[in-house]
Amino acid sequence: MGKIRIGMVGGGEGAFIGAVHRTALAIDGRCELVCGALSSTADKAKRSGLAIGLADDRSYSDYRSMLTAEAALPEEIRMQAVAIVTPNHAHFDVAMAALDAGFHVFCEKPMVMDMTQAQALASKVRETGLVFGLAHTYAGYPLVHQARSLVAAGRLGAIRKIIVEYPQGWLARMEEGGDNKQADWRTDPARAGGGGAIGDIGTHAHQLAEMISGEAVTEVRAELTRFVDGRRLDDDAEVAFRLSGGGKGHLLATQIAIGEENGLRIRVHGEKASLRWLQEEPNSLWFQPIDQPAQLWRAAAPYLDDHVAALCRTPMGHPEGYLEAFATLYLLFADRVAGKAGNDKILFPDIDTGLRGMAFLEAVIASDHDGGIWRKINV
Repeated sequence: MGKIRIGMVGGGEGAFIGAVHRTALAIDGRCELVCGALSSTADKAKRSGLAIGLADDRSYSDYRSMLTAEAALPEEIRMQAVAIVTPNHAHFDVAMAALDAGFHVFCEKPMVMDMTQAQALASKVRETGLVFGLAHTYAGYPLVHQARSLVAAGRLGAIRKIIVEYPQGWLARMEEGGDNKQADWRTDPARAGGGGAIGDIGTHAHQLAEMISGEAVTEVRAELTRFVDGRRLDDDAEVAFRLSGGGKGHLLATQIAIGEENGLRIRVHGEKASLRWLQEEPNSLWFQPIDQPAQLWRAAAPYLDDHVAALCRTPMGHPEGYLEAFATLYLLFADRVAGKAGNDKILFPDIDTGLRGMAFLEAVIASDHDGGIWRKINV
């Protein structure tokens, strides 16, 4: 099976996530980067492409030039998919143009800026029949899939409570307005959208809760806070939520928690058992049946479900981490682009995931705006 040829938009000089995507897509040998328009500034785009080894004639000054030129190349060498690693405000236009030109899309999250764009993009994906993937990194960890499998098998019984937290501390003081490019765009409503911490990391927490539980978040009650004076978007979010199966939950997303690094963690409590997983210790999953000793499940162990074991690359005790989780998403994306049927037990973040994430974000912002009342999620 040949490699899926990918063109990248964004991710040039000074960007964090572009290098992550480039490393991840190469790990399994199923994808290769063949071209790019790595910046919205023409000379920087060309320079960035040459710096990572792209051919001069396939390092483009802008994404529209890339789409036009690549579409004109012979089918056996042109790119097949576009990876969008820009700030949020550019996602919609690039994705729509790529789909119109006949290319599959793998996009950073949040998917777009609002529900109007989300619904238009979903219609375009369904109209074209092309593959759309969303970079919810934590959906690539094997033990997240094992947690989902335990819930689906009824090992927890009915879900009563989910507590999901994503604390970071990197925005505990004013970082924007200086040399911190990441802080600048992630706190800018024109480029990030209506949510700060809730959009940047809260959407990951929401996706993880729905993925593991297999249930939808149906209503939210939220309070968004800007603790740092002068900040334009929230840097702290607290959200109570209700689940489609009758359970309840609490979501915390904060970027002002000094001492926290990337502390995404989730606890799921059912009527028969509970489980917990921490992103900073991703190769361990704790499962606690009622009236029994706690069980520690480990990545690559022989007792994992077959579809989970298939996602593990290294033997037990050889930790896989963030880059490998990202690589799993590219592997699943490549399978779908190649027309290979995916295992229906393995969740792949797609256009529907993006729609649900945007609906969640919109409801949270509306709830906060209206004084913290309950708001239904409509999607």
